[in-house]
Amino acid sequence: MTSQFSLPEGRALLVQFSCHGVREEKHLIIRHKSQLGERLPGNMNPTAAHHSNEGADVVQQRYNRIAPIYDSCEWFMEYRVRRWRRDIWERIRAGLILEVGVGTGKNVDCYPRAASITAIDLSQKMLERARNKAGKRRPDVEFRLADVQHLPYPDRSFDAAVATFVFCSVPDPIQGLREVRRVLKPGGRILLLEHVLSRNFLLRPLMKSLDPIPTHIWGAHIDRDTLSNVRAAGFIDVREASLLLDIVKRIEAIAPTEQLEAPTILLRRS
Repeated sequence: MTSQFSLPEGRALLVQFSCHGVREEKHLIIRHKSQLGERLPGNMNPTAAHHSNEGADVVQQRYNRIAPIYDSCEWFMEYRVRRWRRDIWERIRAGLILEVGVGTGKNVDCYPRAASITAIDLSQKMLERARNKAGKRRPDVEFRLADVQHLPYPDRSFDAAVATFVFCSVPDPIQGLREVRRVLKPGGRILLLEHVLSRNFLLRPLMKSLDPIPTHIWGAHIDRDTLSNVRAAGFIDVREASLLLDIVKRIEAIAPTEQLEAPTILLRRS
């Protein structure tokens, strides 16, 4: 069993117990209360169950490889998705907005004119296509190579964040969502367009069994419970709208106005 105790001045004590008593103890420095439980060794991390077996470098290589054909392969689906993209961007009219996973720039035409947009992606090849697509139409957009799991921005930098079909491919989606929460201002909004694991008794096991196929080919998981992940990341006032069965959803949530207090003890049985 592993216990984590919060200590004063941003520190925590991690103690791992065995049947013979204390086996190991570590002092951890917690830079931010939302990081409590995130900096533990992999097999002792309370969020480890949410990790993919692949790292960000694998995802990056995969999307660099498929970038030249990405839009061509998705043209049919995009015909239907386009109106959902427009709808989600119309919900934010101004302010400092972070787009997570800009990809090849499918949302560029939806960017509100009155907003200041920062668009990030893990793949350099995808980012280049997004930058070219923006061209002279939106020269004000800042494009940046970045990993949502480790955002290169200070706390409370943005008024809102948008991601469309992104967290299905983030290796640790809860960590990524926590980072988004960190860089949002108190009361800031996150808006997601995601395909999620169905609750239908027939579709759910089918999606779970088929998940390795699209993950290997395309990098996207079809068995993610993104709605639960948003709540687990500390967002409040979480709302959802089903757009296609209960698989494609629009998810909206709010970054808390005050930082969440870290629990005194986190336990995990080993």
